[in-house]
Amino acid sequence: MTKRRTINFVTLGCSKNVVDSERIACQLKHSGFDIVFDSNDTKAKIVVINTCGFIGDAKEESVNTILKFAHAKTNGYITHLYVIGCLSERYKRELEQEIPEADAFFGVNDLREIVKGLGGTYSEELLGERMLTTPSHYAYLKISEGCNWGCGYCAIPLIRGKHRSVPMELLEEEARKLAAKGVKELMVIAQDTTYYGLDLYGERKLGELLGRLCRVEGIEWIRLHYAYPAQFPEDVITVMKNEPKMCHYLDIPFQHVSDSMLKSMRRGLSADQTQRLIDRLRAEIPDIAIRTTLLVGYPGESLQDVDELRRFVLRNRFDRLGVFTYSEEEGTYSARNLTDDVAQEEKERRADLIMELQREISLENNAKWIGTRQKVIIDRKENGFYIGRTQYDSPEVDQEVMVSTQEELKPGNFYMAEIYKVDNYDIYGRI
Repeated sequence: MTKRRTINFVTLGCSKNVVDSERIACQLKHSGFDIVFDSNDTKAKIVVINTCGFIGDAKEESVNTILKFAHAKTNGYITHLYVIGCLSERYKRELEQEIPEADAFFGVNDLREIVKGLGGTYSEELLGERMLTTPSHYAYLKISEGCNWGCGYCAIPLIRGKHRSVPMELLEEEARKLAAKGVKELMVIAQDTTYYGLDLYGERKLGELLGRLCRVEGIEWIRLHYAYPAQFPEDVITVMKNEPKMCHYLDIPFQHVSDSMLKSMRRGLSADQTQRLIDRLRAEIPDIAIRTTLLVGYPGESLQDVDELRRFVLRNRFDRLGVFTYSEEEGTYSARNLTDDVAQEEKERRADLIMELQREISLENNAKWIGTRQKVIIDRKENGFYIGRTQYDSPEVDQEVMVSTQEELKPGNFYMAEIYKVDNYDIYGRI
């Protein structure tokens, strides 16, 4: 009897990479492999690293991870090492020269070649099937690939290519399959979710898609990530307002608010348009939680631009906010045409300035929940607490509800919790 081979999948980067790993793993599992994910406690002799190549820190993490497993191969702990994903797509030739220990490097669109390269057989019948790495009650649903915007700092179009939407029928079927596995919460993701449908249907169809997903039996929460702010589809606001399954949550990366920066970043909208969109969202959906990311230290960013960004954060008091420092990426518009003229130390100072503001805002925002009752989904038990989330928080990236109770709670189930205490980034509740 042939001994089954075990593959250890190590996934770095964003949730889009998570979905890619889940799809590849499903194909390989059906080809007779055993699969483990991100495991340090395994005797697996085959390792697949799904890399990120988006910004400098992510690239460094990917390279260091590859080198760690290359060293393990040299010392006989593993026998095969394969590298896939964004970093491999972008720097394949350089990686092949610098890290010959790896057996092969594959890009982001090489699904068939990856499966074949590892000794598996690619099956068309498994299209849309995944081997979930998330807890069984939530999953990511990737509705498109690539991006057409071409923001000045962003290498995604160079790595992932132009925007390509997945047909609605296939996404509905994938959602039904996920629901059949016990998934109750869907995170809708893409490089840009609001562009969905333009390439297939000649117009933006995200609102219609979300409405269809709300009809899938078994799915109870749907939340929207990576929404591009320029030309934001109005029907999405209507769906979020009227569909009970839609979480009042929006991940929408504004990046900046200074008109000079928005123009240089090629974001496609102005400061005034940005503010009007935020005001509209909050007028239509008063309890909406807005998550955003900001980028500081972009070429030419002045102290006046930073001050305008501070006032923007103070005015809008975002529920969730992250700050990145500019990283020059080869081949992007800014790398070709602008000078990286803000020192790294100053970039980090500006990021710290914004995040210090956000810490205070987060605590004040959280304080309003004290004494309220909130619907909470339980993710896990840890250190004597059940760890859950409200509809206003996405897994991995947002705050959690620390639930204390003598009852036995089941991960994946919903409960009502009374909030009795908060801090900057967590809230505490009783069943």
